[in-house]
Formats: sequence, C-alpha cells, structure tokens
Amino acid sequence: MSDRTQSAQPLHAMSVDVEDYFHVAALSNVIPRDSWSSQPLRVRENTERLLALFERYHVKATFFVLGWVAEHCPDLVREIDRAGHEIASHGYSHQLIYRQTPEEFRQETRHSKQLLEDLTGKPVVGYRAASYSITRDSLWALDILVECGFKWDSSIFPVHHDKYGIPGSPSTPYTLKTDKGAILQEFPLTTAKILGMPIPAAGGGYFRQFPYPLFRHLFAQASGFGIRPQIFYLHPWEVDPGQPRFNNASWLSRFRHYTNLDKCEKRLERLLQDFRFGTVSDSFAACPTDQPVVSTRQMLALA
Repeated sequence: MSDRTQSAQPLHAMSVDVEDYFHVAALSNVIPRDSWSSQPLRVRENTERLLALFERYHVKATFFVLGWVAEHCPDLVREIDRAGHEIASHGYSHQLIYRQTPEEFRQETRHSKQLLEDLTGKPVVGYRAASYSITRDSLWALDILVECGFKWDSSIFPVHHDKYGIPGSPSTPYTLKTDKGAILQEFPLTTAKILGMPIPAAGGGYFRQFPYPLFRHLFAQASGFGIRPQIFYLHPWEVDPGQPRFNNASWLSRFRHYTNLDKCEKRLERLLQDFRFGTVSDSFAACPTDQPVVSTRQMLALA
C-alpha cells in the first residue's frame, strides 16, 4: 500500500498486552501462580522484537503492561517509554476481575498503576483488564478505575464468549457513565458483522486462527472500509513459537494458545503495511467527538 493511500485511512489503535506465556488464562489450570517465578522469562525478548518491528514501520503503540512484568522487568518498561510508545495498565496479576473482590481489585489496580508511574515518571490513564474480564458481573470495577485516576478503558468486548464479553454493547468508542456518576471513555474491541452477528476481529487468537486475508477483510469491514478507527491487540508471546509447551492443558486451551505462533510475526508485518496505526490515545483523538453515552444500568439491561 502506498504512503498516500495509507494516510487516507483512519488511525487505528495498535495495542500490546505485555504479559508472558505463563500468565495467560488459557493455561492457568496447568501453570499455578506460585510457579511463575520459576518459569523461563521470555517477555523481554519478545517485546523487544515487537519494538523493533514498530520502529521499522514508524508505528507508535500502546503497551498495556502487567504489574508483575513491571516488577520483574523494570528496564523493559523504561525502554518502551523511551521509544515513544504509550504506557497503560494491564492490572497486576492477570486475574479475572469477576473472580476478585472489589477490595482485591482496588489494591492490585492501585499498585500496578503506581509501579508504572514510578518507572516512567508519567501519569498512566489507560487500562485493560486481564482477558477482557469487565463483564456484566464486574461493572463495579469501572468506578474503581475512575477512583484510581484512569480516564479511559479498553476492556469490553461486544461478543459472546465463555470467559468475557458484553453482547449488544456498542462497537464504536463511547462514554461510560456508572451508577455513581463516574465517567470513563471506552474503546471496545473490534468486531465485524457477518449475517448480523458480531465476529471478533481485534487480534490475538483470532488474528492467528483466521487466514490473514479473512482477518484483513473483517478488520476493514469493521472500520466501514476506511471510515472508523478500530483497535488491534496482540501479546509478546504470540510471536514466540519457541516458548515452552504445556501438553497437559486442555485441547481447547492448547488450540487457543499455540495455533500459528510461527506465522504471527509475519502476519503482523503485513497488517502494518495494510493499515495505519497509532496509540490508543491518538486513535481516540481521531474519533468523532459526538460519542454516545452509555450507562452501566443500560449495560445490565442488554439482552
């Protein structure tokens, strides 16, 4: 794609959830949390591969950094920041929010935010929940995010899924208003429509499992073929086919986690050639200003 053609496209958001292979929910049944420190750490090298790729294509991205990673790899957080990327929070321990108490979530969220701010010397105002686990059962977390100083969130997936999603929620950026009157900007994960049904087209496992031409079409369709900014995500471990394999995980977990790891980096390079990307904040700024306002009460009432 020519520079002229690409510059006419909307500025989509490129995001990276900075976690290691042993943090993911799909493997949580076979890699207990108390064993994390004994696992080979691969997140630094894999994140640096992404940084090099983004530099080659002059892309600035938003890195949602897990607090655990920030504690164990503080120099990596500083490296991301020095390269001019946006730092946002991915929580601390990659636990599903709806399995935490509000106080557990509050403490972890404050701690992880402070870690990142201490390392960068900059305010951290963006958040993404582990496994997109802000659902109807955890909308209470939104008030805590505002209480902690976050201005925007990208945790709500408007799809049906066994671990996440609020089906029927808006598919374009909107303003969330909680029952307590708090305000938070929401950048939902990308979905396309096939026969009226929302199909995930945001990245991650969907990016690896779908053939690239199909994913590219879905992502373009979600944008109105060049009208609306969308958001893409992936994880550093997704460009790492050499990571340890846990064959005692379930078939579904292994399928979700290991499919096409060897193809992901090349596909990402094609994506960077086919679409225009920037940080979440920059993409937000390019969105229409007349965003709808949606209350958590309305979220609860969605069919």
